[in-house]
Amino acid sequence: MTRLLDPADWRARERAHAERADALTAGHRERSARGEKHPVEDFLYTYYSYSPAQLRRWHPGPGVELADATDAERAGWRWYAPGAAPGSLRVDDAAMRVEKAPLLAAVERMLRLTAARPGSFGCFGLHEWAMVYRQAEHRHPVPLRLGQAATDAVVEAHELRCTHIDAFRFFTPDAVPRNRFAPSRETQPELEQPGCLHAGMDVYKWAMKLGPLVPGELLLDAFELARDIRFLDMQASPYEMRAWSGEPVRIETADGKAEYVRRQRGFAERANALRGAVHEAAFGDAAVSPATPSPR
Repeated sequence: MTRLLDPADWRARERAHAERADALTAGHRERSARGEKHPVEDFLYTYYSYSPAQLRRWHPGPGVELADATDAERAGWRWYAPGAAPGSLRVDDAAMRVEKAPLLAAVERMLRLTAARPGSFGCFGLHEWAMVYRQAEHRHPVPLRLGQAATDAVVEAHELRCTHIDAFRFFTPDAVPRNRFAPSRETQPELEQPGCLHAGMDVYKWAMKLGPLVPGELLLDAFELARDIRFLDMQASPYEMRAWSGEPVRIETADGKAEYVRRQRGFAERANALRGAVHEAAFGDAAVSPATPSPR
């Protein structure tokens, strides 16, 4: 059933969304104006390549009409059409589902399968260590916290268990055969699991790809999750990141591993809750049943 929002209601939600987005991106926008880099937070805008302006755009989601909206800026946005009420606008989800059918099917599958799979919590963030293993030159111009030899020794003392293709594809040649899995783009729907930090960050990517099918409030929730996960990802990395992300999570120690897994489990729960909410908003039902995470 379609719901009609009066102008005061939807404009207040639109304004609150813009204010929240501006607060979330303020640091990045200020640094960009100064030409200053932040190796932790910049990832959210470079790797995902979604701008603060895109994040600022609020959508009500399908099944909602915005009263007295034909004179609003969104009247010129793609995937909007006149609603049943005179002067109203709605998300034209029917047209989007036809034109973007392959993309939507792929995103739906990723959300559903990832959330239903047990989480794995034995990787300890070693994907970042595998990206510098036995490599004289690194992707990031930041010193290694333990130095090269000790970093390599940490990798060699553990089994690599990365399940995420977009982390695995940056492994050094010597690290690739040390990984238990061989993730690929084709096997991503079968290997992606909720314990993976990068899979959790990618909830933001899937929400952004779904565009107006995802209410703005959910999009910002996904962005906040990606931001929070990114900090742990770098705190547990082999790089000396204290200037940008605070004290390291020393996964080379027992205490560091325990802290990493504790926070990883919390992020897995947040990510699965968001996967269900995004799936329900875009596809009409939660269609995901978060499984009990496995211990490893």
